[in-house]
Amino acid sequence: MEKKSKLAILTNGIIKENPTLVLLLGTCPFLATSSSLINALGMGLSATAVLICSNIVISILRKVIPDKVRIPCYIVVIAGFVTLVQFVLQAYAPDINKALGVFIPLIVVNCIILGRAEAFANKNSVFDSLLDGIGMGLGFTLALACMGAIRELLGTGCLLGMTIIPNFSIGFFNLPPGGFFVYGVLIAIIQAATKGKALKAKSFSCGLCPMYNSCNTAEANEEIAAAKAGAVAQKGAQA
Repeated sequence: MEKKSKLAILTNGIIKENPTLVLLLGTCPFLATSSSLINALGMGLSATAVLICSNIVISILRKVIPDKVRIPCYIVVIAGFVTLVQFVLQAYAPDINKALGVFIPLIVVNCIILGRAEAFANKNSVFDSLLDGIGMGLGFTLALACMGAIRELLGTGCLLGMTIIPNFSIGFFNLPPGGFFVYGVLIAIIQAATKGKALKAKSFSCGLCPMYNSCNTAEANEEIAAAKAGAVAQKGAQA
C-alpha cells in the first residue's frame, strides 16, 4: 500500500475523497441539516470535532482493542465525544442544538465517523489520524456550508439571518426535493471541476464499504454456511 504524504492525508477529504460529494457518505444528516447556513456549520463543526477526537483515541488504542470487539469499542469512544459536543452546544449554542435536534446524537452512528475509524485510524499513527480527521471534517463542513448557503439564499433570500436579496424566495429549496436537487448539482460540479478524476466507486457492492471487513468476518461466514447446510438438511428430511 502506497504511503501518503502528510499533506495528501490532510487535503484528501476536501475534494478527492470528499466524504459526502465523492464517497457519498453521511447523506442523511447532510440533507436534513443543510436547510440553512448556520445549521450546516453547526452540524459540520460538531461532526468534525467528534471525528478528530475519535480518530486520535482509536489510533492510540488500536493495538489494545481486541479485533472481535473493535466496532463496539469504536461506538463507545464516539458516543463519549458526541455527548461532550452536545453538552457544549446545550451550554453555549442552545438554538443550534435545538435546530439540529436528533442529528447530534445520531453522529454516534454516522458512517463517516465509523468509516474513518475502521479504514484509517485503526491502521495509522496518531498524527496521521489527526490529519485525516481534520481533512475529512473540513471537507464535510465545506460541503455542508455550500449546500446550506445555496438553499438558504435561494429559499429565503437571506444568509445567516441577513437579507441578501430583498423580496426573493423560491420555496422549493426549503423542501427536501430542493435539497436533493442542490446535492446533485454539487456532485456534478465536483466531477466537472476535477474532470472526472475525483475518486469514483466502480461498484456499489459491500466490498467497497469501509465497514466490510468488520461485517464479513470468518465467524459470520461460518454461521451463514451452517444455516444454509441446516436449511438443505431440513428440506431433505421433508422430502
